[in-house]
Amino acid sequence: MLLQLLLSGGRVFEGWMSTWWLRWWSWWWHETSRHVALRRFGNRPRDDSVRSMVSDPGVSLLARHIRDVPDFPKPGILFKDITPLLADATAFRLSIQLLAERVAPLRPTMIVGVESRGFIFAAPVAERLGLGFVPVRKPGKLPYRRVTESYALEYGSGTLEIHEDAVAEQRVVIIDDVLATGGTAAGAARLCQKQGAEVLGFGFVLELSFLGGRAPLSGHPVVTLLTY
Repeated sequence: MLLQLLLSGGRVFEGWMSTWWLRWWSWWWHETSRHVALRRFGNRPRDDSVRSMVSDPGVSLLARHIRDVPDFPKPGILFKDITPLLADATAFRLSIQLLAERVAPLRPTMIVGVESRGFIFAAPVAERLGLGFVPVRKPGKLPYRRVTESYALEYGSGTLEIHEDAVAEQRVVIIDDVLATGGTAAGAARLCQKQGAEVLGFGFVLELSFLGGRAPLSGHPVVTLLTY
């Protein structure tokens, strides 16, 4: 009986050590990548390209998980697909860490996410900063009384909505996955300003700088992790 207890206890201890080692290794890798990326990437000029930053482990990790899809959604367009980044736990976690740390100095009281992929990043950034999250949605998706704003985007035009009481008197940062022409982000900003919110800035995972998306954002601070 004693021998069985000892053997059982040994197996439990062995399993605990294995789990502890894996968790420590995962923590060490994430923290090392994040700090290296912040030291080297955090103060880069905004027009730097990804190619000039591949020596940075954190940024290189994110860049490796962006997939080029030609001729989508229209012929001649090279689409930057973020789904490989989302599927990789390390890359996804790092993107949230970097976005949170770079928008924190703006001192927001609320994080606003733009439908749909903006929700993926905005909600965990809000949680990491200890703030609330407000969704900006396409028409017909919100149940309560809504404020509406039309906007121009690279493939046509669209409309955004927000609950009328969502961001009144708040200091907000607006987060989306990609900054292209800036039309969607500018529309979201006008929507928040209609409610009396102060728009402090914007955060994006990717910026397609050749589309001039910063111009419609009225000189607000813009945080981007990868610039093409």
